[in-house]
Amino acid sequence: MENRLESEVEPSASATAAERWTEVDGHRMRYLSGGSGPALVLVHGLLGYSFSWRHALPAFSQKNTVYAVDMLGAGFSDRPPGLNYCFRAHAERLLQFLDGVGVASCDLLGTSHGGAVAMMTAALAPERIRSLILVAPANPWSVHGRTWAPFLSSTPVSWLILKLIPGLEIAHDQMLRRLYGDRSRIRPGTLEGYSEPFRTPGAFRYWLDVMKTWNRDMTELESAMRPIANIPTLLLWGGKDRAVDPASAEELSRRFSDCKSEIFEGVGHLPYEEVPSEFNSTVVKFLSRNERRVS
Repeated sequence: MENRLESEVEPSASATAAERWTEVDGHRMRYLSGGSGPALVLVHGLLGYSFSWRHALPAFSQKNTVYAVDMLGAGFSDRPPGLNYCFRAHAERLLQFLDGVGVASCDLLGTSHGGAVAMMTAALAPERIRSLILVAPANPWSVHGRTWAPFLSSTPVSWLILKLIPGLEIAHDQMLRRLYGDRSRIRPGTLEGYSEPFRTPGAFRYWLDVMKTWNRDMTELESAMRPIANIPTLLLWGGKDRAVDPASAEELSRRFSDCKSEIFEGVGHLPYEEVPSEFNSTVVKFLSRNERRVS
C-alpha cells in the first residue's frame, strides 16, 4: 500500500498533524502526529480510525504531542491475515507502537472498543499511563454486544456477511447514523470519511475477527481492572448512547479511586463528532488538571 500524501490527510487535521508510519509486529501501522508537549495517544473505535479525531487534533495538539493511531487491521494500516485481534493482543501492539515512536509514558484516550483496548493497555503497563480518558468504553458492565458478538462471528453469519460485502458500505453508513443522538449533527463528509477504509480488502474481516473473542475478552478485562485502579480517569458518555449502555458508567467508575464522569445529554455514542467543542474542552481541562497535579 502506498503512503498517502500529507495533503490527503483529513483537511481539518492536516494543519496540525502529519501522516506517519511505523512498524509493529512486522507490519506497517499508520498514525497522525502533531503538536508538542506531553504525549497523548488516541485510540479509535471498532468502526473508526484516526479520522475520528479530526475535530480534536487541533485542540489537543496545542499543549500535547498527539498520536492518533490506525490500529493494525483498521483504517489504512496493514491488514495481515490471521492476526490475533483480542483486547490483549491489541494492547500489546499499542505498547509496541509506543516503543517504536519513543514514547515512555502518555495520557491514553480510547473510545468504544478502543476504550477497552486502552484499559487493557494500562493493565499491562500501568507505570506508562499517566491518565485514562475513556469515551463510552466497551466494558464488562454493559450488556450491549454480549449477545450480538457470538451471533455475528458465527461461521454461517460471518460467511453471509463477507458474501454481501458490496452492500456493506451502505450498512456501515446506517450503523454510523444510529450512533448519533441527533442525526442533524452529522457534518458533510463524515459518513464518506468513515467509509473510505472499508473499500480496502479485508476491512470487514477485521470487524468479525474482533467479535470472535468479545465475551472472553470482557471476562479478562474485568479481571484486569485492579492494576489500573489508581490511574486518574475521565469517563465521557453520551446520554443517548445505543452502543454502550451509559448506565454502565457508574459501575465502571467504582473500579477507579480517582475518577471523574461526565454525560453529554442528548448525544449518542460519538460525542467527539456530535459536540466536538464541548468534548474537546472537557478533555483539555482534565489533562490540564492532571498535568498540574503531576508537576
